[in-house]
Amino acid sequence: MGSLHRRPVFVLSALVVPLLTLAAPGFLRLGGVPPSWAVIWLLPWSLVDGPLSGALAGLALGLMLDALHLGSATQMPALALLGWWWGRLPRRRPPIERSFSLGLLAMLGSAVLGLSVLLQRQWSSGWESLLTAASLHTLLAQVLVTALLAPMICSLLLLLWRRHSATARG
Repeated sequence: MGSLHRRPVFVLSALVVPLLTLAAPGFLRLGGVPPSWAVIWLLPWSLVDGPLSGALAGLALGLMLDALHLGSATQMPALALLGWWWGRLPRRRPPIERSFSLGLLAMLGSAVLGLSVLLQRQWSSGWESLLTAASLHTLLAQVLVTALLAPMICSLLLLLWRRHSATARG
């Protein structure tokens, strides 16, 4: 496990995610749909700090984001699963450094998160209209805009957090 969770300033950086979700800058939207800020923040955190910290960060982030919405669907299980999975990736392979890889992982994570929320909403409201045009538009737009923004933002966070983690170890 890395050392990011021991620094309050890095832990408090998670508070930027709900703020960006609420603010949702218009120039970063695609078809009115903002990116998945939780995925963009959680991906580099998990890659640097490990699976346990990634899963706990996903749970905490999901809890904060669920507090913003009154719906019956929750983001916590998908974010915890993604945090755990992304945290295990560096153990099995060389560290992920390429922006293209970060974009693909963010795209996959955003799709998993969006499908999880979509399926939970359909489960509670009925299965007769699983893929409506609006839900498909929202899912695809969010996946695309997240995949486009993730290489830039995740690369910066990954460099910052890896640099800190390396200096903290030795």
